[in-house]
Amino acid sequence: MPVTALSVASTVMLISATSSAFAGVTDEPHLNIIPRTGAEAARIETVTTPMTDFSEANRFEVNSAGAATVRARRDANAFSQSSGNMPFEDELTFKIGNGFFRKLWVSSPASTLASDGLGPLYNARSCQRCHLKDGRGHPPEAGETSNVSIFLRTSIPAPIGYELPEGMAEIEGYLATLPEPTYGSQLQDLALPGHDPEIRLEISYEEREIQLNGETASLRVPTYTPADPAYGAFHPDAMFSPRIAPQMIGLGLLESIPAADILANADPDDLDGDGVSGRPNIVWSREFDMPMLGRFGLKAGTATVNEQSAGAFAGDIGISNPLFPGGWGECTEAQQHCRNAVHGEEPDNRENLEVDSEGLELVTFYSRNLGVPARRNVDAPEVLRGKQVFYETGCISCHTPAFVTHRLEDQVEQSFQLIWPYSDMLLHDMGEGLADNRPEARATGREWRTPPLWGIGLTRQVSGHTYFLHDGRARSLLEAILWHGGEAQNMRDAVVAMEPDARADLIAFLESL
Repeated sequence: MPVTALSVASTVMLISATSSAFAGVTDEPHLNIIPRTGAEAARIETVTTPMTDFSEANRFEVNSAGAATVRARRDANAFSQSSGNMPFEDELTFKIGNGFFRKLWVSSPASTLASDGLGPLYNARSCQRCHLKDGRGHPPEAGETSNVSIFLRTSIPAPIGYELPEGMAEIEGYLATLPEPTYGSQLQDLALPGHDPEIRLEISYEEREIQLNGETASLRVPTYTPADPAYGAFHPDAMFSPRIAPQMIGLGLLESIPAADILANADPDDLDGDGVSGRPNIVWSREFDMPMLGRFGLKAGTATVNEQSAGAFAGDIGISNPLFPGGWGECTEAQQHCRNAVHGEEPDNRENLEVDSEGLELVTFYSRNLGVPARRNVDAPEVLRGKQVFYETGCISCHTPAFVTHRLEDQVEQSFQLIWPYSDMLLHDMGEGLADNRPEARATGREWRTPPLWGIGLTRQVSGHTYFLHDGRARSLLEAILWHGGEAQNMRDAVVAMEPDARADLIAFLESL
């Protein structure tokens, strides 16, 4: 039977449809929504219906983010521009938010009261250290000792009989987990003087050759070891999941896609028989104290850009904020030396936080408004042929080409834009090869959110590498495709079997996004 989230007063309500999709209603309390008219809904259906004529580019698709699209710069700052339709008076807010995003935090006490509070345990000293030039992180190169921009999440299964908190318990299909008792939900491999890093992350690879039609490829199979645990042994049931920092562009637009439009593509029982059964992740929002549709994070474990930003401040840098007020960041009760350290809260500040509400709002505004670059070479013959391969192979079953965002009263940059993220924002079983075997909310250990593909062709230019997937194991777009399994197995096998020229065209299309 279709999986639904039971309604809670003034919260998310997902209604199981009699057809192959969900119909969804949500309060989306962070958005001031102007309802669509019937005429608008008809226009939206027309412009978002996948095309079948590949003889020329769609006249809208060069602007991946609608009016918010920015020019495709040829340097490493291609992902660091503000939304193309941002009002002039908001540019200063964007730049101040950028300052917070790039700020290097220092330990407490310090003379720079506005920048102290780092750690004591942390993964990076700034947001920018993980999201390199607002782009993707990466695993360490051979010989590198720093693991900045990759870390391990950790948790344990909830014991039998464990009762979820009220509200969360009403999310049907919720997979209860708990933080690892000693180490919490994220492992920090850096620490201030006088404190020990939780682990030393070891990564090793084994090469696996893959025979394709007309050529050979090689995949690197990773092994992750949380070595030298400094605070005692891990719980025997501890689960670990590697994560690299994803690119930051277009987040406000993804947040502004109507939940009902995302849920309309869900088909958890594969009633249409296409082998693809996307599911929504329904998560508990710390920000609004209610269930909401998960959109952000590699398993769609967070509902809003604001909460995602707040969680990163606390978990990655050890910075207290309105949603995660502990000055010790991720330190658990078992790590009392960390909890008792001097933190960066300011008693004279009414919020007594290391990042107050205004600071968090600035970072959220910046994160919402990092512009998506325009596509390149949309009319090139090889790109058009590759788009046809992408569509006809079935890749759009998960990588939904287009949406139209909500019409919003106070977010002009995200309001009523035709966008081309190439993601359905849903969870999909990607097979055993990519499984981390660690649940997150309703996501199983084999499920991942479909990542948006916009900007993917600029990864080398922005981040200096071409590492893809949740842990950066794929060294090219082709390797990323070859790792697909589960619901995407048939598409992956079709790519293996196709002629080399068709594969090259497919990659050319992806590199144009």
